[in-house]
Amino acid sequence: MSVRKHSIAIFAAFLLVSASSLFISGCRRGRDADCRPTVENIRQRGVLLAGTTGDYHPLTFLEPDGSYSGFCIEVAEAIAKDLGVSVRFVPTSWPTLSADVLEEPQKFDLAIGGISITDKRLETMLMSDGYLANGKTILCRRADAGRFRSLEDIDKPEVRVMVNPGGTNEQLAREMLAHAAIIVHQSNLEIPGLVAEGAADIMITEITEAPYYIELDDRLAAPLIDRPFTHGFIGVLMRKGQEDLLKAVNMTIERMEADGSLKKLRPELNASLMDAREFAKDGLDPKVTPVIFTCPASRSVAAGDSSPS
Repeated sequence: MSVRKHSIAIFAAFLLVSASSLFISGCRRGRDADCRPTVENIRQRGVLLAGTTGDYHPLTFLEPDGSYSGFCIEVAEAIAKDLGVSVRFVPTSWPTLSADVLEEPQKFDLAIGGISITDKRLETMLMSDGYLANGKTILCRRADAGRFRSLEDIDKPEVRVMVNPGGTNEQLAREMLAHAAIIVHQSNLEIPGLVAEGAADIMITEITEAPYYIELDDRLAAPLIDRPFTHGFIGVLMRKGQEDLLKAVNMTIERMEADGSLKKLRPELNASLMDAREFAKDGLDPKVTPVIFTCPASRSVAAGDSSPS
């Protein structure tokens, strides 16, 4: 082979490899290894992979036998059923949630379980329509319920506020409490018991979560549950490039809202959460009761997330 022909062959091979690399890179940027739409991949796999923290009663909880339970777990199961597949839950955590959603190779198709719709998340990821209203509040010892009636009562040097790391509980505490002593504890599930035992005075929590712990432990109270610090909505989180999956998830949420499935999943939440008209007092559109309702993903929490995430 002449030098000229050899050079042409090398150049052609280089172009072929470059084209292949660009194709693979493009698929990776599209988040699907073979460039098929996400829903098609899920259906071919036969399993929806759902990331969840499993530490947020009554929305997502890892049971001792390794199974998951909770309101959001049942929503995930409904999404999978509508897609015609089963669901497998993949562990994640509040500090690593966003990184896990964006990780390559992809760890799961979507994340669910008390995840707030926020402008910050919408900058880099996709979020579904909201399917549950929520807001920040506190847990304290029942004996101290009269002591804590506002943020001003909490924001004092002698008040110990305990939060889990990396989520919006910690974010809210650091942004709104300039004087209180903030204690970071790794396990969100352990904080209510530590407050009851006197290791801290306050837990930053949610209006969805607080009633569970009040019922579980009569030493605890949530004196501000009817006046949450933030108002927001919980949705399903996923990476950009999965608009077909987002559409499918929103269709399930819309169906469950229309046929009453959301109310039937966890009826006790209706009594635990504020009436939607309470949210209307603070500038959100009034909705009919119960408080479980859909909202556009573009509506976000004014003062940050309203979930541990």
